[in-house]
Amino acid sequence: MRAVDIIIRKRDGEELSREEIEFFIDGYTRGEIPDYQASAWAMAVMLRGMNERETTDLTMAMAHSGEMLDLTGVVPIAVDKHSTGGVGDKTTLVVEPIVAACGLPVGKMSGRGLGFSGGTLDKMESIPGYRTNLSREEFIAQLRKEGLVLTGQSGDLAPADGKLYALRDVTGTVPSIPLIASSIMSKKIAGGAQAIVLDVKIGLGAFMADLGEGRKLAHLMVAIGALSGRKVIALLSDMNQPLGNAVGNALELREALDTLRGNGPEDFREHCLVAASYMLVIGRKAANLESARTMAEAALESSRALASFRRLVQAQGGDVRYVDEPDRLPAAPLIETVTAPRAGYLLGINAREVGETSVELGAGRARKEDSIDHAVGIVIHHKVGDFVEGGEDLFTIHANNAAKLAAAKERLLAAHQWSTEPAPALPLFYDVIGS
Repeated sequence: MRAVDIIIRKRDGEELSREEIEFFIDGYTRGEIPDYQASAWAMAVMLRGMNERETTDLTMAMAHSGEMLDLTGVVPIAVDKHSTGGVGDKTTLVVEPIVAACGLPVGKMSGRGLGFSGGTLDKMESIPGYRTNLSREEFIAQLRKEGLVLTGQSGDLAPADGKLYALRDVTGTVPSIPLIASSIMSKKIAGGAQAIVLDVKIGLGAFMADLGEGRKLAHLMVAIGALSGRKVIALLSDMNQPLGNAVGNALELREALDTLRGNGPEDFREHCLVAASYMLVIGRKAANLESARTMAEAALESSRALASFRRLVQAQGGDVRYVDEPDRLPAAPLIETVTAPRAGYLLGINAREVGETSVELGAGRARKEDSIDHAVGIVIHHKVGDFVEGGEDLFTIHANNAAKLAAAKERLLAAHQWSTEPAPALPLFYDVIGS
């Protein structure tokens, strides 16, 4: 078997066998197939596509390229949630404690932010001492004892994905739906997930801007789950405006804590309750969505979810005083609230512009090696569809530099679109695939 023959077959639109896919991924992972051939293969996949069976075989080959975490015997069922990323998306910080408080263990490996999409680990590291580099043994021990883990992904999990992702980033093959689906699912399967709730973001502030393309991706990942013996449900959610109000690491953590205390923005709270409900059903803790919703609401209202979050922080070395007293969290030296320049209905709040402005303030990374400032960010005070009076608070900028603050102000004002006529509110969710 030769790599060039596999490239040619896919270039010509032919279906690759499982053996061909495994040969190619194994050879590339071990360095026997060079980058230039992998680049050609990735472009062929992008242009010619893959069917469900091919994509599942690719997913499993990538998952088996490194360590496979087996959680059998650790928890009755290994449940995970994955978001494709968005602006203000801090749902893991609330959903995971809710689900754990309902008696369903959750062990999650998350990532860091890159570009306009924030990273869960960066938000958690706003708490001094919080460890995001647990070993495999520590992960399993904490999951067994606490029923709750939130750490970074081990470098030994799906190494083929890491190599291929870096290559796709510089060869124009990032948008390939089979490559996206296999990248996401290979990491979840290698991490031991048996049941997965996927939050597929759609809109200006998401990786998938088009609802049709997002639906294709969701259907493919649900199919991969079925073909690989996993249960997968995909929620298609809106990301044309920021989720909640806060964008920026410590600001988002504070908003998550507000929500765990029974407050928080209405859209964010609702989003978390829906995601948690699906996790409770897919994890066989609730018989249906109605009973799951009741359980999730009770976990929030009784403060059991907040107690779960506190245990998580303590178990991973974080200073729980920052949970009990959120005013201790990092604060920016420059804070300015900008008022509405006119009265009217908000027709749009460009989530991508808000996310990129947050990165420019220092809350995110343009490159993987960039450092971040946990204190800076933005708080958006209204949602699309709201009527706003002239002079009413529109957004607040948290900055570490006067020039950056001024630039952010102009960019954020331009990101708000106005109408003299009533504007419809955006939906939280568009569809559920695999329910």
